[in-house]
Amino acid sequence: MTAENEIHVYGADWCGDCVRAKAAFKKYGVDYIWHDIESEEGAKEKAIEISGQQHIPVVVFPDNTIFVEPSATQIAKKLEALGMIE
Repeated sequence: MTAENEIHVYGADWCGDCVRAKAAFKKYGVDYIWHDIESEEGAKEKAIEISGQQHIPVVVFPDNTIFVEPSATQIAKKLEALGMIE
């Protein structure tokens, strides 16, 4: 699903959980590829295909772990586990 070391986030600007997830990545200085389900063709369908549900954000980590509506703490723990932050 993802290239080595790429994080993909599927969401929308109006989504509070998406804003929180983006803020967590910014806090830790970790880049991600943003897929806006409102404006990117096929992004909504891809997010549903990946997660099997219609909840956002959908976060796909480099090891193909998928989080749906993760908390900032969950994101931080996963980034630590991947060695992307200390």
